[in-house]
Amino acid sequence: MSPEIIGAIGLICMILAVCLRVPVALAMLGVGLVGFGAVTSPSSALQMLRDIPTDVLAKYDFSAIPLFILMGVFAAHSGMAGKLFDATRTIFGGVRGSLGIAGIGSSGIFASISGSSLATASTMTRVALPEMEKYGYQPGFACGILAAGGTLGIMIPPSIALLVYAILTEQSVGDMFIAGFLPGMLGMVMYSITVMIMVRWKPHLAKRGEPTPWKEKFFSLTGLIPFGFIFVLIIFGIFFGLFTPTEGAAVGAFASWLYAAFKGMRLQGLKQSLIETLALSAVVFFMLLGAEALGYFISVSRLSYSLATWIGGLAVSPMIVLISILIMYFLLGLFMDALAMLVITIPVVFPIIIALGYDPVWFGIIAVLTVELGLITPPMGMNIFVIKAMAPHIKLGDMFKGVTPFIVSDVIRLAILVAFPEISLVLLK
Repeated sequence: MSPEIIGAIGLICMILAVCLRVPVALAMLGVGLVGFGAVTSPSSALQMLRDIPTDVLAKYDFSAIPLFILMGVFAAHSGMAGKLFDATRTIFGGVRGSLGIAGIGSSGIFASISGSSLATASTMTRVALPEMEKYGYQPGFACGILAAGGTLGIMIPPSIALLVYAILTEQSVGDMFIAGFLPGMLGMVMYSITVMIMVRWKPHLAKRGEPTPWKEKFFSLTGLIPFGFIFVLIIFGIFFGLFTPTEGAAVGAFASWLYAAFKGMRLQGLKQSLIETLALSAVVFFMLLGAEALGYFISVSRLSYSLATWIGGLAVSPMIVLISILIMYFLLGLFMDALAMLVITIPVVFPIIIALGYDPVWFGIIAVLTVELGLITPPMGMNIFVIKAMAPHIKLGDMFKGVTPFIVSDVIRLAILVAFPEISLVLLK
């Protein structure tokens, strides 16, 4: 049996395992080890099993992951999110749909130091949903706003998804963060426009917010200072070469802890934050271990090389191939976690993208954006289920109905970024 056929059988087995509810990390690790042993030898597979944990856990770049997670946990536990929402709702006071726009804006800003979509969605739901329901927002629409706002965490730097993509494809983490900035801001703007269109088209979805005087709007900007300071510190520090992305993560985590300590976090709160960070980090690193094993298997099976050669010989344009890959990401997103999709598919897809001549940084942005869609589309829709757990009184169907306009907005944004790659790459020039 040829290595390519063994590789194809391995991928099919992995997909079946995931469909049978085997944890994604375990499915990748198992298939990677067995497949590697089938192509090479069982002793080589055992050697790989000994080497992989050291290879992954000893990588300096990976140390940024728990630091970014810790930064977001400190931000959530320090009360920063509540002050952020109060500030944005005051700034947009008097505009129809102001609380919805505030929810989008505060989610985007919180995402800028959280790096996690699920953490952003859960934190902002806890803060914003009671207020939105209090002021007459249709519950499903309110949940749709917060679920969509949570997806900004996967794009706006520092993003864990962009960090993982950069490491898996050996791209510059700093370049990926900078390239994600404008697409992330575009998402915030388009989501806000979507809210304004929906509340004008269907006024029953939300009431007009209470107007606020300009003086109050001005003083409310103080609520944005902690986030703005940490975001500028990290991004400008990376952009101007003052420190590496990993060092930036450490600086950001330390700044978040200082703020949390100033606001009253004591030893028990610090302990809880560390436990939460370790739990989330363990999940991510286990997935990366599985991805490393799968990557070795795909490499020795020459499956990705054969696919790239075969696709290169097809009489279709590179754009058709790219669109097909994005459709595959969208369909996988209906059933799989966003980070899992990236670590499973990148070893196969990335060589094809390089063979077609596409910019790897630009592809990373549109791939992550497509993966982002899976966070709000049924039947998986992880952001929706996170919000459902926090708001059990709201029907799941109403939540998916409420998020539909934002799915349309994301599809339009994806088309814009595919048509105009300069939006992602202009800050790198």
